[in-house]
Amino acid sequence: MRRFRVARSRPSQPSISAPGSRGDRRWSPATLRADVTASLVVFLVAVPLCVGVAVASGAPAELGLVTGMVGGLLTGLLPGSSLQVSGPAAGLTVLVYEAVQEYGLGTLGALVLIAGVLQLAMGALRLGRWFRAISVAVVQGMLAGIGLVLITGQVYALADAKAPGGGPANLAGLPRLLVDTLASEDAPVALAIGVSTIVVLVLWPRWRPAARVLPAPLVAVALATAVVGVLDLPVARVEVQGLLDVVRPPGSADFARLVEAGAVLGALGTVLAFALIASAESLFSAAAVDRLHDGPKTDYDKELMAQGAGNTVCGLLGALPMTAVIVRSAANVHAGARTKASRVLHGVWLLVFAVAFPAALGVVPIAALAGVLVHAGCKLLPVKAWGPLWREHRGEAVVLAATAVAIVATNMFEGVLLGLLMAVAKSAWETSHVHLEVAGLEGTGPVRVRALGNATFLRLPKLLDQLEALPRDREVELDLSGLRHLDHACAAALGHWEEQRRGPGGSAREKASSAAP
Repeated sequence: MRRFRVARSRPSQPSISAPGSRGDRRWSPATLRADVTASLVVFLVAVPLCVGVAVASGAPAELGLVTGMVGGLLTGLLPGSSLQVSGPAAGLTVLVYEAVQEYGLGTLGALVLIAGVLQLAMGALRLGRWFRAISVAVVQGMLAGIGLVLITGQVYALADAKAPGGGPANLAGLPRLLVDTLASEDAPVALAIGVSTIVVLVLWPRWRPAARVLPAPLVAVALATAVVGVLDLPVARVEVQGLLDVVRPPGSADFARLVEAGAVLGALGTVLAFALIASAESLFSAAAVDRLHDGPKTDYDKELMAQGAGNTVCGLLGALPMTAVIVRSAANVHAGARTKASRVLHGVWLLVFAVAFPAALGVVPIAALAGVLVHAGCKLLPVKAWGPLWREHRGEAVVLAATAVAIVATNMFEGVLLGLLMAVAKSAWETSHVHLEVAGLEGTGPVRVRALGNATFLRLPKLLDQLEALPRDREVELDLSGLRHLDHACAAALGHWEEQRRGPGGSAREKASSAAP
């Protein structure tokens, strides 16, 4: 048997290192300068993403900024994770869009508010650490499904067209979209702007000196906006309503709509999806960010409560739900952030931008934002990880693919639920291995059969086939003491088999079993 020894050793070198400890809570002028610089970088990354996610969700662009502000000014101050940044995320875009279409924009705040309270309760019950028990294949499948739905939906926005509906409808409508785009005078212009935005997003990070100064999403959207403005191109632009006009707390009528006949189960499913998916994405993001710095690590329960508090306030303001976003969080760490002040300041800059420059959003082409989200959707697809996963863990790859396809074919909640059920079934199948050791077939004495492993109903057909193949003219001694688990179905089936063997023409004897019930 292989033996493993755990030895004390020096901490491994962090992925990113800099003078001083990242996440160091001691104030100093150098720490303040690093946090201010990092906050500006995160702000520049956040603006196009906040606006793009809001527009793709069917909500006013300003609501994306409101969620970003709450993620910085409130969640950023609370304990949990020191350097990860929260705001509206592409991962919830599809679910938010479906909720807005189903219940209306006014009811979105009520859904987010209830989800935030549920997250607070889960954090208070110390359930944060249990999110690490979710199958990685299900999470990757969830993100892949979100990415596919996001891409198929935003392809229409690239051409200034309206998506037909959900995933299957969007896929079926792609040929018609191509025909309509080629027949239109303005759609090819918008498509060129969107595709050019994607090209900039792909190429800009390769110019590393410039990418360290200006993030790719900002550069891509700014260039597209400048081209559209200078040439006065006929493309759709973001509609501006004003910050105070879009902030609308949910009222009693919004909550009443959720409990209308026929809407309760759907609303409950949406709330659970908001809470569970936002929590899982935030805590997985926290685990990834912790590997990027050598400062204080995440307290999962406190981080879950911080996310819950943020979503509760977002709900009270009628804004979009928030999660921790790995893109902004990684940008924060890479930019040299030392404390949580960087993420709080990024919220301040978002507030200043929304108040002082509201008209700036009105010149941004929607096709450019669609390009940002198509690029974000592509990054959610596990293209590089698929090959090794298929070769080494084929069952996990099947769960991943099935989850993604189910999300595209149905919706987020049902797709994730199917993925979780498949992951549980796969684990049950793999752990319910039973093996029979047969001795004495060559002699004239009893045939000794020893069962090893876990005898569950999943392996019962194979187990009975092996027992039925034993000679019926010989006494069989069945030893169950090697079983670690014997469920009721197997116990009943073995008892029936023993009774049959004791009938005419055969005999059987069963030793006492020490298998766990």
